[in-house]
Amino acid sequence: MKLYNTTRGLSVTRDDHSFASVPANVDELLASGQLRERCEEALGGSPTSAPEEHEWLPPIGSQEVWAAGVTYFRSRNARMEESKDAGGGTFYDRVYEAARPELFFKATPRRVVGPGGSVRIRSDATWSVPEPELTLVLDSRGSIAGYTIGNDMSSRDIEGENPLYLPQAKVYDGSCALGPCILVSEAPLAKSTTISLSISRANQDAFSAQTTLAELKRDPRELASYLFRECSFPHGAFLMTGTGIVPDDTFTLAHGDIISITIEGIGTLRNTVA
Repeated sequence: MKLYNTTRGLSVTRDDHSFASVPANVDELLASGQLRERCEEALGGSPTSAPEEHEWLPPIGSQEVWAAGVTYFRSRNARMEESKDAGGGTFYDRVYEAARPELFFKATPRRVVGPGGSVRIRSDATWSVPEPELTLVLDSRGSIAGYTIGNDMSSRDIEGENPLYLPQAKVYDGSCALGPCILVSEAPLAKSTTISLSISRANQDAFSAQTTLAELKRDPRELASYLFRECSFPHGAFLMTGTGIVPDDTFTLAHGDIISITIEGIGTLRNTVA
């Protein structure tokens, strides 16, 4: 099932053709721990018209968005490359191999951009990239209730200058996008699930790449358990699981670029760089 947050409220579908309204909001569904059950119940009622793309909102309520870093070998290498001049190369190697994952706060709901919206690059950054990430939708108990697509916009030059600058490189207005929907599933996604990133500039392909969840080193349930160890989330939380696609150091985003992130089974999150 897929759950869409729209200007008309929540709408759920099982086949992308037949839709039903869900008489609740995201906060209520994740607080109760009954996201799947409430969606199933709604599908048993009267059908409604399919929401148009211009009606889609980010699939979030009052939840915080957190993120995990250095969970793919490619992200480990990228972090080491960007920080080599600052002497932090081995730092990220140790993070990759450590038992404890890297988790950091990413966004409040007010800073989250939805499908079709505009993400931003920092005005004081010279090297900015999108990071396509499978994002866990966690209920109030820390259980995985579903999945969505996340774009963890990052300023690599700021982060590479000093690891302690990570919050400034990651947390700013328009630095986080989520959508287009929540794939309602408590089952783990297949390791073969593909994640694709494409960036177009002036109607030309500026960058494209693909990876699979087989490259994700850490189990999503492990990441969720660490997040909930000493933090409570009465209305659930969103947790980005890291990226396996990082453009090389010759590429940086520009105003007007169109970023498309596709995850098999969920859909495509498309945003423009403001």
